[in-house]
Formats: sequence, C-alpha cells, structure tokens
Amino acid sequence: MSRVIKGGWHLAGDHGVIDPEQAVHDMAAFVQAGITTFDCADIYTGVEALIGRFLGLYPRLAKEVQIHTKFIPDLRMLAEVDAGYVERSIDRSLMRLRVERLDLVQFHWWDYAVRGYVEAAAELSRLRDKGKIANIGVTNFDVPRLTEILDAGVPVVSMQAQYSLLDERPRNGMIDLCRSRGIAVICYGTVAGGFLSERWMGRRAAAGGGLTNRSLIKYQLIIDDFGGWDLFQQLLETLGRIAVKHRCDIATVASRAVLDWDHVAAVIVGATNASHLSANRKIADLKLDAADVQAIQAILRQRHGPHGDVYSLERDRTGRHGRIMKYDLHQKENFAT
Repeated sequence: MSRVIKGGWHLAGDHGVIDPEQAVHDMAAFVQAGITTFDCADIYTGVEALIGRFLGLYPRLAKEVQIHTKFIPDLRMLAEVDAGYVERSIDRSLMRLRVERLDLVQFHWWDYAVRGYVEAAAELSRLRDKGKIANIGVTNFDVPRLTEILDAGVPVVSMQAQYSLLDERPRNGMIDLCRSRGIAVICYGTVAGGFLSERWMGRRAAAGGGLTNRSLIKYQLIIDDFGGWDLFQQLLETLGRIAVKHRCDIATVASRAVLDWDHVAAVIVGATNASHLSANRKIADLKLDAADVQAIQAILRQRHGPHGDVYSLERDRTGRHGRIMKYDLHQKENFAT
C-alpha cells in the first residue's frame, strides 16, 4: 500500500453533494500522483460502486491500485451474523467493486457483549482460503479482543485506528500488540475531520449547536478531551509555524508527524475531490526536523487525554462520544437470510 491512502468516507455524501463522474476521474488523478491505495467500506453508501466504476474505466491504472474495504455488520444484526451472512457481505463487496478478490477486508464489531466476533473473523479467514479475500485486517478493535482473534489463528495483517496529534489512544497497548504480532497500523483522523488546518486558527470554539457536520462534532469532543480549545489553539499555532517553514499547510504537517511515529504504516486522507491533492502529495515528501518534533511534543506533553483503549469511548453508547455515533448504516439491506 502507499503510505498515504485516499479515504472514501467523504464520498458517501455526508459532506456535500458528490458528482460521481468527477469522483471517478479524481481517483485517477490520485493514482497518477502516487496515492495508489483507496480505503472504503461496505457501509459507505455508494463508494464501493464508485471505485468499481473507476477500476472499469481505467484498467491500466487499476493494475496499480490496492483497495481496502471493510466488513461492518450493523449493530442490530450482530446476533444474526453467521457463515452465510459473512460470505454474502463479502460477495456484495466483490460485486460492487467488480473484482474477483478483495485486497484487504477490515473487520469491525460494534458491541463485544454480543458474542460472535471471533467466529466472524474466522469466517473471513475461511473466505481468504477460498480465494475471495487476499488479506484480513481489523478496525477499531481493542487490545483484548484483537488478541482473542489472533489467538484463534486468524491471520490479521493490519489494524486501522484513530491516531492523531489529538488522540494517542493506540499507544495504550495497541501499538505494542501490533508490533509484537507483525501487524501494520493504518491511521485515520490524522487531521481531525479538518480541525487541524488553517481554517480553525484563531477562531473561537464552536457553540454546541454550531457544528452540523457529525464528523466535526465527533472531533470537537476529542479536542475537549485533549485539553480544550486553548491548548488546541496552541497546537495549531505551533503547526502553523512549522507549515510556513516547510512551505506546506497544517494538515500536511499533522499527517506527516503521525506518519513518522513508531510502527505507523500509513495515514488516510479524507478527500471529497482532488482540490487538496497537491497538499496530500507533500505528506510523503515532507521531512520534519528535530526542532519541529520537539516543538510539537512540547504541546502534546500538556495533553489531558483522551484515555482508554482504541475506540473505547465511542463504544459506550451512553457516553458523550457514543451517543453521536450511527450504528446501523447499511441501506435497506438485510443479509441475515
């Protein structure tokens, strides 16, 4: 995979109207720029089909591309997940993407109180042996449950987690586990939904109802846990000075800083279109020096949180993080029967 990955969540339509034709042509531009890995999911409405269309229209470029998708059963369906459910879900992704084998399937399970995640992961392993999947990954699992899956013999090769200058929860055991088991760490949220950008420098914190984008609401909660708006502004000012020094933008610095962290294989950049492609390309080339790293760490040493294992806050459906999550995202589909 490329160390900078093109994210697909923004193409699901929650971030504005998507022009399907333009989205497909933008994919070609990313591949030509060296960003050859695309991240999507079965719950990102229409995105797998968009990528499938790209693969069909650009067969030469398609040979250079790696597609990472996800298997995410709805919360309401967890108790119904069996071998048939898993295979039908994988077959659906194969059909949408127009491929014979999925490069990487990243598995997520909403509620550990509903047993079956180890068995579902084992079914993915069976489908790997069957030739429908090349590699198995997980996303948002915590250390104990990923350990269960690994101990069951499932060949997990990657772990996708939220990991950023604002959120270092993977350091609470997950990085050590992945290092010891040879699992690549793929990071999302490295620019906190756009908060880590010039747009938010010097601005007051948004009022409770001032953020209509669920992604921004989600990351503002992380900022609160990090240490509040004032500390966040100090971080932006520091990143801004580094960005000016290197003639790039804050998002590029924030992503590069995470890419330089121990055992990070790749960072995902959210992209509705190719307007930020030139900045995305700079992530791979940017070299932060010791003074840059020290300046960033001086701010991060003042952080208050967030605490806990990977995704533990978001899993608590009664908590401030969990209450804003959507747990049933498949569109008018039922694969239980």
